[in-house]
Amino acid sequence: MVLSKLVARLPYPSPGVQRAVAVAAVISQAGIGVTGSIVRVTGSGLGCPTWPQCFSGSMFPVDHPEYAALNQWIEFSNRMLSGVLVVVSALCVLMAMRIQQAHPGRRRLVALAWTMPGGVVAQAVLGGITVLNDLLWWTVALHFLASTPLVWLAVLFLRALREGDEPPRWLIPPLGRRLLAVMVVLLGGILAAGTLVTGAGPHGGDPDTPRLQAPIDTLVTVHSGLLIAYLIALAILGIQFVRAGVPAGLWRRYGVLWVITLAQGGLGSLQYALGIPEALVSLHVLGSAVVIVATAVLWCAARDRGPLPYAGRPTAEAELATAD
Repeated sequence: MVLSKLVARLPYPSPGVQRAVAVAAVISQAGIGVTGSIVRVTGSGLGCPTWPQCFSGSMFPVDHPEYAALNQWIEFSNRMLSGVLVVVSALCVLMAMRIQQAHPGRRRLVALAWTMPGGVVAQAVLGGITVLNDLLWWTVALHFLASTPLVWLAVLFLRALREGDEPPRWLIPPLGRRLLAVMVVLLGGILAAGTLVTGAGPHGGDPDTPRLQAPIDTLVTVHSGLLIAYLIALAILGIQFVRAGVPAGLWRRYGVLWVITLAQGGLGSLQYALGIPEALVSLHVLGSAVVIVATAVLWCAARDRGPLPYAGRPTAEAELATAD
């Protein structure tokens, strides 16, 4: 295969390079949602009214009497971040393939890496649908929600670089595992309910965009109720940790998740009390990404897949086989 031969010519990535690329994947996958929120709160969603071009006949912003230059460049910059995602996703795949060539058992790492470019394609398609439908609230919601599992998968990819591929051995009792699964489901519900609140709120990305016709107070109550349920599950999980005598590292990640989640809840309450100011909207979106990352980190820390079967470098035999 041509791609495999080209990958074999690449230098083997050092542990530092591996971590840097994986962290970049986490940050870029989370960042696309944050920049998308900036597009919404500044009313720049239709700054580039066509897709994939900014204007008909031009990939770049142009002088136009109906579209302010600032709004054009804000929307255009958000689209350009997709280019960064493409590069980072390609690096993830090439790096994972290079590692697998030296260590053939690393199929799971390659599978996780391929979710990154797959997600970019899905995001591009949903972004085009959003623009072509003039930012209808449900298209915006889908566009945001599509990025959330990609953040989770990027964290799994980062973790996979530092662990083996044995079947997971859970460090917590069965009830704790079920609570973690419940928390993941509740987190998905929190994020989905948040998009409904956004759909009914004032920040639609363009002043003329139709909004979700639903009482925002009710939607906020559902959104906050799901967060409370998440925190209750998290508290019960802590009791399971005490009974199981989990490692100190797992406790640290548990404590970090508490701090982040409570801060995110407080930020959401402040945002609602102040009438949903633009700056706090984007901070709240950033907070949601951080909660996803912290939950995924706790999930990974709660099970053990064994150590890496190598010390981070290919064996001489593997290098010779790759060169052949």
